[in-house]
Amino acid sequence: MKNQKMRFHLLGLAHLATNRTNSACAYTQKVLKLAKIIKNYDHTLYFYGVEGSDVICDESITVSSQDILVRCYGDYDKSKEFFKHNPFDLAHRTFNQNAIKAINERKQTQDVLLCPMGNYQKPIADAVELLTVESGIGYTGVFSNYRIFESYAWMHYIYGLLNQSDGSWYDAVIPNYFDINDFPFKAEKEDFLLYFGRIIHRKGVQVASDVAKATGNQLYIVGQGSLDDPAEGLQLGSEKHIKYFPAVGPEERAWFLGNAKAVLMPTYYLEPFGGVNVEAQLCGTPVITSDWGAFPETVLHGVTGYRCRTFEEFCWAVKNIHRIKPEDCRKWAETNYSIERIGRMYEEYFQRINNLFQKGWYQPNEDRQDLEWLNRYYP
Repeated sequence: MKNQKMRFHLLGLAHLATNRTNSACAYTQKVLKLAKIIKNYDHTLYFYGVEGSDVICDESITVSSQDILVRCYGDYDKSKEFFKHNPFDLAHRTFNQNAIKAINERKQTQDVLLCPMGNYQKPIADAVELLTVESGIGYTGVFSNYRIFESYAWMHYIYGLLNQSDGSWYDAVIPNYFDINDFPFKAEKEDFLLYFGRIIHRKGVQVASDVAKATGNQLYIVGQGSLDDPAEGLQLGSEKHIKYFPAVGPEERAWFLGNAKAVLMPTYYLEPFGGVNVEAQLCGTPVITSDWGAFPETVLHGVTGYRCRTFEEFCWAVKNIHRIKPEDCRKWAETNYSIERIGRMYEEYFQRINNLFQKGWYQPNEDRQDLEWLNRYYP
């Protein structure tokens, strides 16, 4: 069956412009790349975002301004401070009100609304009354009947929170996706370990510091937050083996990830996806992670990195990181997480959703040649 052309309304985030500059926000970057996927399949796309957004689409509608963001959050340093947002603040109220008006002016009966921020955007979905898909769930505030999760681990975790013991035919797991050109392969590494992300206890920054110190390695820490934060129980500012950098842009991001000999991601919480680990692997850099959340789906133990549960295991992994071949890291990440690969998964899902306007679950497809959309490819 020939893929049907569809019309989508894609929401940006109310607290940030959707562009490459805000690369520290995984949700912003996913919106950018999802728009590219949708247009690769020649669907019609309307994007609604904050002034300064730069998204591939048929029409970009500005529904909030930089002035609103400054009035709401002040002019803070996003490279060092965590992003500020609240679903009830001025920025979100303004965004929602204007987005509702703009969507209602453009919508047609069989259009699809894509919400990347869950409950934050439920007021828009309620008001425009379109079939609504939550397009990349890595949060707990779900609301729609059509949900795309970042990992099987996170889908099942959310089912547990909802006390949902049966599956849903129109849920799906589609992992995060990356433009491989943003993460060039580098076989030769420099002599440092890397922690890349928010500087908080639950992300495992203290563990990363302890492991680097115990194995005699320098640790580069890159991200928003402070090395000395009593609220997080962190006192790392005086550690001689640590070198700190604020959050960086896309080019510097690729440099750090490509030149580290390993990326440490010893998160305590159930990571919904942890995109840095795939970004590192795209650069040919092995990752050393905890052994829960999405990591069992994204890290091939002993092939693209190591998954650990004790301090001794983390230290062993660092000392034996030379056993991991950069080429295997790149091949695994490129064949399973590129925009092109994940684009096929999204297109399969969108066509499934589009069938709801016809015969739904029983819609025939005599022309199907495969179910490749769920395949995984191993090095």
